[in-house]
Amino acid sequence: MAKVVKKRDVAPIVPLANAAGPFSLRVLATSDLHVHITPWDYYADRANVTSGLARTATLIAAARAEAGTSLLLDNGDFLNGSPMGDLMALRGLADEVHPMIAAMNVLHYDAATLGNHEFSNGLPFLLHHLGRASFPVVSANIAYRLGATPLEDQPVVPPRMILDRSLTDAQGNAAQLRIGIVGVLPPQTTQWDRQQLNGAVVTRDIVEAVTAHARKLRQEGADLIIALSHSGISPMLPSAGMEDATVAVAAIADVDVVIAGHTHQAFPSPAFAAAEGIDPKNGLLWGKPAVMPGFHGSHLGVIDLDLHRHSDGNWQVTGSRVELRPIARRTRSGRVIAQSRNATGIMSLTKAAHRATRDWAAAPLGRIETPLHSYFALVQPSAAIRVIARAQADYVMRRLQGGPYADLPVLSATAPFHAGGRGGPDNYTAIAAGDLVMRHAADLYPHPNTIAAVLVTGADLAQWLERSFSIHHQIRRGAVEALLINPLFPSFNFDLIEGLDWTVDLTVPPQFNSHGTRIGDGPARIQALTYRGQPVDPRASFVLATNSYRAAGSGGFSGATPDRIILVDPESSRGVLRHYITATGTIARADPPNWRFAPLGASVVFDSAPAAADFLDDLSPMAGTALQTTPEGFRRFRLRL
Repeated sequence: MAKVVKKRDVAPIVPLANAAGPFSLRVLATSDLHVHITPWDYYADRANVTSGLARTATLIAAARAEAGTSLLLDNGDFLNGSPMGDLMALRGLADEVHPMIAAMNVLHYDAATLGNHEFSNGLPFLLHHLGRASFPVVSANIAYRLGATPLEDQPVVPPRMILDRSLTDAQGNAAQLRIGIVGVLPPQTTQWDRQQLNGAVVTRDIVEAVTAHARKLRQEGADLIIALSHSGISPMLPSAGMEDATVAVAAIADVDVVIAGHTHQAFPSPAFAAAEGIDPKNGLLWGKPAVMPGFHGSHLGVIDLDLHRHSDGNWQVTGSRVELRPIARRTRSGRVIAQSRNATGIMSLTKAAHRATRDWAAAPLGRIETPLHSYFALVQPSAAIRVIARAQADYVMRRLQGGPYADLPVLSATAPFHAGGRGGPDNYTAIAAGDLVMRHAADLYPHPNTIAAVLVTGADLAQWLERSFSIHHQIRRGAVEALLINPLFPSFNFDLIEGLDWTVDLTVPPQFNSHGTRIGDGPARIQALTYRGQPVDPRASFVLATNSYRAAGSGGFSGATPDRIILVDPESSRGVLRHYITATGTIARADPPNWRFAPLGASVVFDSAPAAADFLDDLSPMAGTALQTTPEGFRRFRLRL
C-alpha cells in the first residue's frame, strides 16, 4: 500500500480527482489524568473546578455528539498521582476495579498508552489493574527484553494495534478506515522507577520504536497512524534516548497524527514559541495535527481530520483543525469559572472511592506550631521543605548506625513539589498551624519515591546546589523588577540541602539549563558554603539522604548516580515523613534560615498563589510587596535584594 501523503505545511491541500470524500474523523484525547477523577482537591480537602475527569467527561459527550465518527484516546499517566491513587496502591492487588480504570471503561476509551507513572507502584500492580480494562493499552518502547530490532522486543503490553472504523461522507459514500495506534513513553522510566521495577523491564529510544512500529502498521494495512507520545514538545534537536521527543515523532514519515503529554502543558497554545516544525497557533508539528491536552482532565484535546479516499484505496489527509476545550477558565481578576458540569455517571461510579480517600486523608499524624506552606519556597528557606529533609536525615542516620558510613556527616536534599509552575496558582502546599493529618503528608510529599542515600563529596554538594539555583535568572546589580525565576525549570528539581549554609550570588550566570545540562563553567553562584560553621572541603565525604528518583541519576545532579548509592530502602519517602511526624508529635517552629541571596541593590519579581499575600511577613527581610494578579491567576510579588 502506498504511504499516506503527508501534510508538511499549514496551507490547505486541494482534494485530488478520483477521490471520495471528504470523510471526517474526530480524535479526542486526554493525558496525564493521574487518578484525578472527581473535582476534589484531596490535599486541601475542598472542591476544585480546574481538574477531574468527571468534568472532562461532559466535554467528551458533547464532542462525540457533534461528530459522526470519533475516537477517544488517552496518552498515559492515568494510574498514579493523587491521594485516590495512593490509596489504591496501598490496597495493592485487591480484588476490585481501580476507580480510574472503571471510569475509563464507562467512557468507552478506544485505546490508551502507558506513561512513566504507570510503573510507579511496580509492575504487578500495573498488570493487575490493566487486566480489568475494557480498552486496549499499547506501548512500543518498554519491554521485558530487547531484541535486535524494536519488532523483536518482548513487550510488556502490545506495542501497536489497528482500529477499524466506518466513515460516511456527505454524499452517502461509505468507506472503511484502518487506524493504526502506536504508543511510547520516556526511556528514562526505568531509571526513575528503578527501585520499584528492579530490572524487570527495559526501554528503547522513542523515535527508534515509533519508526519501526509505524512502518509495520503500514505493512499491516493501516491507512492512518496516530502516535500516542507520552513525551514533551521540545524544539531541541533529536538525540538518542531523549525524554521530550514528540517533535521528532511527528517528523517520522509514517506518522499522521500525534498526541503529546508528560510535561503537563497545553498545545496548541501561545505558551509555546513558534520554531522549526512547531506551529503553536494551528496545532501542527511538521505540518501534522498534534495536541497536548493539559493534565488532571483540565482539557479535552480535539483533532478534526478531513480525509479523502482515492480510487486505488489509498487515503489522504487533506485538512485538520486542532483545539483544546478547557473544563474551566479564569477571569481577568483571577477567579475560576467552571465551563463543564460533572458527569453524574462518573460521580456515582467513584462515590465509594471518593469517600474512602477522604477518610484515609483525614487520619491524624501529629501537630505543627506554625503554618507550613510553599508559597515562597523558590525564593527563601521553607519550613515545609525542611521538615521533609529532617525526616529523611533522621531515617538515614538510624539506618546507617553500626555500618561503614556511620561516622560520616548526614545531610538531606529535597525539593518543593507543589510550588506553582505548570500546576497553576492552586498548586501550592498550605497547611495551617494545628493538627497534621495524612493528606498533609501527601501534600508535602506527593510522589511514590522510596528513601535512598548517596555518598558525595563537598565538590558534589556545591555542584548539586549550582544545579538547583540555576532556576533563577541572572540579575544585574541595580536591576528594577527583573523576573527572578525561569519558568522552564520544574520546582521538583530545586533541591535544597539541609545541614549546610550558603549564599547565592545572582549576578553570576546559571551553570545548568532546565534539563540539567551544563551550559557554563564560569564563576560559582553558590558562595560561603559551610557545614557547622566551617567551609565545606571539596574533598570531604558526606552522606546525602534523598529519594530513589534522584539517587538513580534523575535531574542531572552531581554525585547522584547508581554507583554512589549506599542505601536503598523499600520504605516510601512519604512513609519516612509520616513516621517522623508521628514520632516527633509536635513540629516546632522553623530553624533560622540556612541560605540567602547576596545583596544586589536590585528589585526582582516572581509569581505565587493569591493566598501568599497573607504571608507577606515571611518576606520581611527582603521587603516583600504584593503586586497585581497575572492573567494566569498568580499573584505577583516584588523583592528587594
